[in-house]
Amino acid sequence: MQPTYLFMNPTLWLIIKILLVCWILWAFIGLPGRRRTNQCQKPSGWLGGLIVRNMNSRHSGVTDWGLAHISVREGDTILDVGCGGGRTVSKLAALAKEGKVYGADFSAASVAVATATNKEWINTGRVEIHEASVSQLPFSDSQFDLITAVETHFWWPDLPSDMKEVIRVLKPGGTLVLIAEVYKGAKSMVSKIGDKYALVTGMKMLSAEEHRGLLADVGCSDIQITTDSRKGWICAVGHKPRG
Repeated sequence: MQPTYLFMNPTLWLIIKILLVCWILWAFIGLPGRRRTNQCQKPSGWLGGLIVRNMNSRHSGVTDWGLAHISVREGDTILDVGCGGGRTVSKLAALAKEGKVYGADFSAASVAVATATNKEWINTGRVEIHEASVSQLPFSDSQFDLITAVETHFWWPDLPSDMKEVIRVLKPGGTLVLIAEVYKGAKSMVSKIGDKYALVTGMKMLSAEEHRGLLADVGCSDIQITTDSRKGWICAVGHKPRG
């Protein structure tokens, strides 16, 4: 069967869309009749390990697109919040050749995969992976030149408070970047599904302007919001004021 036939046949295309919706709801909400387990928010067990590894691959494109909107200096000290499987940590370590990159995630399954992904960087002292919540980061005030958050901020338990905690560990003049493949108002199917079921999944779906307000509310300046509505991608960049 030719690949193009799938998209020309309305019945097959409908089946594919139904299966996609079912997979998203299964991963985000859990199985009916069982205790609600959100594997996208906090991966756990063998299934969580599979999802984290899939995220490493699936989120690579949006990560590269988002990082292209900021400058990473060779000597930067960087934190990737909600580091998942650690692919972004690895990308950042390759860019900050004389710096150090920290990853933090509150999922033990994510920490295990991120540690394996970055084994060589960790052995050279260039990377550290910590099991920690964004709500209580185990780092000093004003420690980081750059903080990244890829496909994670919409899961944070208390978004306004957690943003303040992230800003606490960012140096004055430092950069905070939020990167995601979903946002409210985007044209992509995943964004539309995420918005429709936000109350059920617990996702905090924000529009482009709400992302601007999120950064402004914690005192960020020089805010830049870049979107690709067709793909559903968003990159929100802000800077912590100096002094």
